[in-house]
Formats: sequence, structure tokens, C-alpha cells
Amino acid sequence: MGYTKKTLQELDLIDNFLSNAIASNKELNEPFYRLLLSVLLGKEIKEVRVLAQQIIPAATPELRGIRMDVEITEYEEETVTNVYDLEPHLKDGMNLPRHNRYYQAKIDGRYLRRGVKDFSAIPNLYVITITNYDVFGKDYMMYTVHNRCDEIPELDYDDGLQFIYFYTKGQKGGSQAIKNMLTYIQNSDSKNAVDDATRMLDSYVMKVKNLPEVEAGYMTLGDWIDGIEEELRKDIRAELTEEVKKEVTEKVTEEVTEKVTEEVTERVTEEVTEEVTKRVTREVQEQNIATIIEMFHDYHETKENVLIKIRAKFPENADRAEALVEKYWQESMI
Repeated sequence: MGYTKKTLQELDLIDNFLSNAIASNKELNEPFYRLLLSVLLGKEIKEVRVLAQQIIPAATPELRGIRMDVEITEYEEETVTNVYDLEPHLKDGMNLPRHNRYYQAKIDGRYLRRGVKDFSAIPNLYVITITNYDVFGKDYMMYTVHNRCDEIPELDYDDGLQFIYFYTKGQKGGSQAIKNMLTYIQNSDSKNAVDDATRMLDSYVMKVKNLPEVEAGYMTLGDWIDGIEEELRKDIRAELTEEVKKEVTEKVTEEVTEKVTEEVTERVTEEVTEEVTKRVTREVQEQNIATIIEMFHDYHETKENVLIKIRAKFPENADRAEALVEKYWQESMI
């Protein structure tokens, strides 16, 4: 797989592909995320519905929509009581508090029909972010954020909204059960399944990883990247071949004899072929690198890790790897 060195069996729950594969599995997604949320939030989770990669479009073309990685809605007597937006993040530098503020606004906008005046009908919303880096730098395994009154901190301001940031390597706050769960999310190896909850999650993870359709989907992702590379190579070669023909023809026409023409053609063709080969290789590699960087970006890889992987995969471009990552990382940001 061009975009990651991990095999499917090596993927962790914090990896976007695996979390979405579980969320898309109709047999396992509800018990899996009910158990996950009950441990992380320390409360009973009732009947739920799980959806992966939910798109909420922008109100107008010039504005930005959102894509929710995993949306869990909790029901009580067929009424939505709680909405959980679960977002694993492997990349830093997004200003997650403002990112989540925007997501919260887009999500809330779906749960109140026109004409309804009772705003208590809006369900509680939990925007849950799980990262392998410390968003706030205080080494807590969880940060729970909600609105409050500055003048009267003890005032109960119940707007039904909570932002919760889980740091998989945090040492402070939380409980042993949460710590066990976060450790397993960071490194989803059976050796890290140390209590009943993580052992149950591990059984779900192993089952999903061994599903043929999940393996096929993971391999298809790599094939798609390879296909893009091959198409780019064909297009560039076709375009440059025409340029070579034109250059050689112009040089041959300038010679005065058939013999000189033959000699010059041979020499020029060799030079041009060498030059074009270098140019084709460089352009194809840059396009390939750009495609891989964008794929890393979509699957929440960090810029630092991308730089390391690009240098390893394309050693001949190591001297300009940093510039390429910076260039295409910015272009892939949305």
C-alpha cells in the first residue's frame, strides 16, 4: 500500500479506515460503539444507531460542509435523546476547538424542524475527539468542555452541549477503565485488551479485520493510488513524446546533407531522450508524491510522519521532500 506502511492487521482504532470499517458493519457497529461510549463517558448507553462518514452539505456553494467520521444517535422510546460525533484525529495544527465549534453548529442545525418553538427538542450533543497528541498540553487523558457563566461558575447552564477531548497517552484524570480503553484505541493489539470491555472490543476488531470485504476495500485503496500513478505516467509520456518529435524535426531540418542529418538526428535524439526521461521521472514522481500526501491527509496522518515516509519511499527526492510536503499538504487542506 503506497499510502501507509501498515497492513490491515496492524491498523489501530485511531486509524480512520478501521474506525469507519467498524461503523459501516451493521452487525457489529451498535454493540461496539455502545460499549466504547459507555466506558469513555462513564454512563449507560441505550439503543443507538451508528452511521459512518456522514456528510452535511453547506447551505450555499461558497460555504463549507462537514464530514462526520462516526455519528451515533441514542434513542429512548424512538426519540433521539443524545447525538455523539466521534472523530479520531491523527493530525495536529487544525485548531480543533474552532473546528469542533463549526461541526457542532452544522450538526445542531439538523435537529429542529421549521416552526417548532420548543428548543428543548434539540437532543444533547457530545462532540468527541480522540487524538494521539495533547491538544491542551496538560497531560490529561480527557478534557471535558462546556458552556458556563463566568460570574456564577456554579450556575447550572444546561444547553446540552459538551466537547470532550480524549488524549490516548494522557496520565492525569479519568479512570483506569478509560485509560485501558484509550491505550487499546492507540494500539489495538490483543495484548492491550486487559479488561472485559477492551477484550470485547478486541473480539469485534479481530472479526472486522478478517472480513473479506474489509480486506478488499483496504487493498482497493492502494490499487487506486497505483492506478492514478500509471495514468499520470501515460498522459505525461504521450504529451512529451509529441514535444520530442517537434524538437528533433526542427533540428534535422537545419542540417544541409542527408549524412549530417542522420548523424545529428541520432545525437540529438539521444540527448533529448535522456532529458525527457529525467523530466518524465521527476514530474511523475512529484504527482505521485502529491497524491500520496493527499491520501495521508484524508486518513489523518501527521505532517511529520508524512515527511518521514516520503523520504523513505522516494530517497532520490529526499532533498526536496520537505518542500513537496509543505506544498501539497497546504493544497489538500479544506
